[in-house]
Order: sequence, then structure tokens, then C-alpha cells
Amino acid sequence: MPVPWPTATPPAGWLKCDGRAFTKEQYPVLARVYPTLRLPDLRGEFIRGWDDGRKVDTGRKLLSAQGATLLRTAMLDYYNQDTTGTSGIVGMGFNNEDSITDLREGSFKMPDGTTFSDPVVAMSDNGMQATILTSIRSGYAKGITVRPRSIALNYIVRAV
Repeated sequence: MPVPWPTATPPAGWLKCDGRAFTKEQYPVLARVYPTLRLPDLRGEFIRGWDDGRKVDTGRKLLSAQGATLLRTAMLDYYNQDTTGTSGIVGMGFNNEDSITDLREGSFKMPDGTTFSDPVVAMSDNGMQATILTSIRSGYAKGITVRPRSIALNYIVRAV
């Protein structure tokens, strides 16, 4: 069972969960738990409890990896820039957008007076109008991602 560990080096008799391969002869107990003969790579990952029929996260298999999800959002209100120079729009989330009401291209002014020149999509959710900006560049997640506060620890397993 992976155990959180607070130092860079695991204690004697333990291995980091870093995706490394091993042999059945080296670690017969681990081979029964991880029949692929590879430890899970838990570096930078959140561990999530398996659904096991609860129907919260159906279709997941034990030891399967799952990518991040994005909130479906409509971006509106104020244009901003953080201390790293990354631009963004402070927005309001939509549960489900009901319709796409307009697609326009051209220059638009934000409430702070900033001019924005990119395609925008106007959407509505239960009668509320909002605008989604489609200026996110390729290679980046589109939408707002969510990451809870966290503390970095190594996950280790007993080398048996």
C-alpha cells in the first residue's frame, strides 16, 4: 500500500512509487499487488478512492490513471493579468450552457477598457447571457482547471 513519506529518500526496505519496473524474483509480494511488474508512478498525482460500484466515477479500473477535468465556464466581467504576466478573464461558471447565441470576430472592449481581438462565443444559461473567449492557445487546457491546496510528499511502498 502506498504510504506518504516526507523526505526525498525512502527509508531502507522501501521504494518510491515512481513507475519503476521490478522482477517477481526481487519483490514477490509487490508482484502479486502490481502484476504488471511496475510500480505506479504517483509523482505529482492525487490519489482517488476507487468507485467500486458506487457510481460516482463509473468505468474506472483499479490503478487506472485519469486526466484532469475542466469546469465548463463562461468568461465574463473583468480582464486581468497576474504577477507572472498570464492573462485571463474573471468569470462565472455554467452548469450546462443552453445555447450558443452568437459567434463574432473582431475587436471588443473589456469593462476595464482593454481591447480584445479574438473570436468570442456568446452563450446563455437559463436566460443569462455571457461570453466565452476562445483565445486560449493550443497546448493549454481550455477552461478553468481546479487544483486543491496540497502538500508535496513522496509515496513509497514496502520492498517485499
